Parts: sequence; C-alpha cells; structure tokens
Amino acid sequence: MDAVNTTEKQSFYRLVQIMEDLREKCPWDRKQTIHTLRTLTIEEMYEMGDAILQEDWTDLKKELGDLMLHLVFYAKIASEEGHFAIGDVIESICEKLIFRHPHVYGELQVENEDEVKRNWEQLKLKEGNKSVLGGVPKGLPAMVKALRMQEKAKQVGFEWDTAEQVWEKVKEEEGEFKEALASEDKAAAEEEFGDLLFSLINYARFKNIDPETALEKTNQKFLRRFQGMEQIAASEGKSFASMNLQEMDALWNQIKSTENK
Repeated sequence: MDAVNTTEKQSFYRLVQIMEDLREKCPWDRKQTIHTLRTLTIEEMYEMGDAILQEDWTDLKKELGDLMLHLVFYAKIASEEGHFAIGDVIESICEKLIFRHPHVYGELQVENEDEVKRNWEQLKLKEGNKSVLGGVPKGLPAMVKALRMQEKAKQVGFEWDTAEQVWEKVKEEEGEFKEALASEDKAAAEEEFGDLLFSLINYARFKNIDPETALEKTNQKFLRRFQGMEQIAASEGKSFASMNLQEMDALWNQIKSTENK
C-alpha cells in the first residue's frame, strides 16, 4: 500500500486544479508574480511560526495550507514562464533527499545524528557548494543566521569541546563590550555587542536551546504582562502617563505573581 493514500493524492491534485482555475479566472490571482507573492509568503511563514510556538494545531493546519498554496502558486507561475512545473519541484526534492541520505538509501553506516549532519554538509559540497556556509540565506533574521552558521561550522570540526569553554568566551566578550562602552566608541561598542550576542547564541546552542524561540517566548511573556498592567491600570482609572516607575513596577510584580501561582 502506498505511503500516501488515495485521498491525500486526490486532495493535492484538487489544489493544483484550483490553482489552474484561479490563474485563469480570478483577476487578483492572475495578476500575481513571484515578486508580489514573496512578502506574502514571508508573512505566512511567521504566522506558521506563531502557531508552532503556541502549539495551536488547528491554526497550524490552516497555516500549512496557506504555505502549500503558495508553493503551488510559485510552481504554476514558473510553469507558465517555461521554467519548471510542480512535478519537477517534487522530483527534485525527492532526488536530493535520496542522495543526501545514503545511510537510508545506500550502504553508508552512521552512528548518530551528528554523523548524519556532517555527512549532509559534505554531500552539499559535492553538489557544487563552494563554502560550508554558502547555503545560509542572506535574508535570514540575524539571530537565526548566527545559529545556522554555527551549526554548519560545527559539521566540519570548527567547534568548542565543552559548554564551559563557550561560557568563558561569553565572559570574555562581555568584558570587551564593557571596555568599548567605557571608551565611548560607539562603533566599537556595537561590534563588541554583536560579538557578545553571537557568543551567547553559541552557548544556547551547546545547551540545546533555540535562541530565536527562547527570545520570542520572552517577547510574548512581556507582551502578556505589559497588557495585563494596562488593564489593571485602566480598571483603577489610571493611565501610564500619570504613573511613576515604582507604581508601574508594582503592577508588573502583581502580574508576575499571578502568573507564577
């Protein structure tokens, strides 16, 4: 029996046919290009990320559908312009996955996940990539980009031995940042702050913490608490403009205490 059942195949074919209809009959869909879709796709990616962070499976299903629509949309436009079709896209990724998993589809033996990752990077170089870091998209958010570069550098042995060594590097960078601040050299302070952030991201990686996810969860926590403060202040007939820092800090601690309970 096929891994993909008949219903799933029919659903995919239905989506492809709907895209055919939309490009022919809908003025908005007919007008779109890969460039007009780009920002919309990025927005959809972030919405999917929010659904993942919230572990909202209903919303995740919806966002995956939106992204799948975009993938079919790009392929349809490419087909119209004579570049490739959706089938070419699928065959391409199938071939790449088979090539990069010789431990599954070939004779290679691997012991663990790290060996799989190292072999993956070596195979990418055989495909024509000139640098291990060449596959990191330039447009990634800086924190995600730092993490991906560190992960890729690790696969060729450019890596600290222990988390303790990384933490020593964090403290070293913190000292250099403080020195730059004391010198009142803004450019140097910015550079050293970047180095400090990079080393903290590296430490998080060693501790199996995704720094982007960790920071976004803190963002959401701050948003939740701050809006809670606003609601309490409003219920007491107060506004932040009329409150001093001590009063606002008291509200913050009130919200924090409620959450902890």
